[in-house]
Amino acid sequence: MTESGNLIGQVADCLLGIEMELRNLGLWESEAPPEEAFQSAQPFCLDTLEFTQWLQFVFVARMKVIIENDHALPSASGIAPMAEEHFRGRRESGDRLVRELEAIDRLLSGE
Repeated sequence: MTESGNLIGQVADCLLGIEMELRNLGLWESEAPPEEAFQSAQPFCLDTLEFTQWLQFVFVARMKVIIENDHALPSASGIAPMAEEHFRGRRESGDRLVRELEAIDRLLSGE
């Protein structure tokens, strides 16, 4: 397997881990929010989506399309700090999800 193929496989594994952890937390949604919610100009659509909705319906969905269509992966990612902020002070622990996001951040940033 090429180095690029190996990276894509590792990113795909992280995406599965993110989905599994969202499901474990009961945060994976079966229906997408209304289309207007995705028209936000704010980073992470903070004014129209919960962070976990953005993660599922924007980040994971786009990354799957990138991988399936053999497009170039993004060269940087910094999502884990946003997840840490989202889960701070909440009842559910997002530690495992944050770890998955840290892993994908490292992979995409070439660390």
